[in-house]
Amino acid sequence: MRVVIAEDFALLREGLARLLAEDGHEVVAAVADAQDLITAVETLQPDIVVTDVRMPPSHTDEGLRAALVIRSSWPGIAVLVLSQYVEERYASELLAGDSSRVGYLLKDRVADISEFLSDVRRVAEGGTALDPEVVTQLLARSRRRDPLDSLTRREREVIQLMAEGRSNAAIASALFVGEGAVEKHVSSIFAKLGLLPAEDDHRRVLAVLHYLEGAP
Repeated sequence: MRVVIAEDFALLREGLARLLAEDGHEVVAAVADAQDLITAVETLQPDIVVTDVRMPPSHTDEGLRAALVIRSSWPGIAVLVLSQYVEERYASELLAGDSSRVGYLLKDRVADISEFLSDVRRVAEGGTALDPEVVTQLLARSRRRDPLDSLTRREREVIQLMAEGRSNAAIASALFVGEGAVEKHVSSIFAKLGLLPAEDDHRRVLAVLHYLEGAP
């Protein structure tokens, strides 16, 4: 796949570029600020953008705001955001609407190279990749807004793993239960939340994310 990287820290930028190139991807641009990111995306039309949150000139939220522009202007381009910590409001905006081809990971996650590369591929192929800490905070936000009292403890564990992009088989493995049990929990979750079940796992994940984010 063709990748654009946006990261102002040169060592990390070059490290990401080398990592992705060694995994067989073409890094078509590696830039250091949000404006160059937008220009590169408009000119090169990559398959996926991997961008930091904080970049020049203010080192606050330029990368995230650029990611939102890309999501709006070029919805077919996947976006994977890397952050030192969870920017809750922007994470919500990033995931609002169509949550396919989007990821939000904490930079610590990059330390696990195989998992990071797997997340990049999943997002580029139309999936969702969320850091567990992002999911935890968004769940907490949802509970503050509309407590999920109807869900059991096990259903809460399942919905969190679903929101991380796990398949039913992966959830079963993580919780040490059978896949049939997971399917029952998933059906129960959607029934309790008033969400129509979909045939494919990815659509179910997106429906859960839409609910957690309280899409207006």
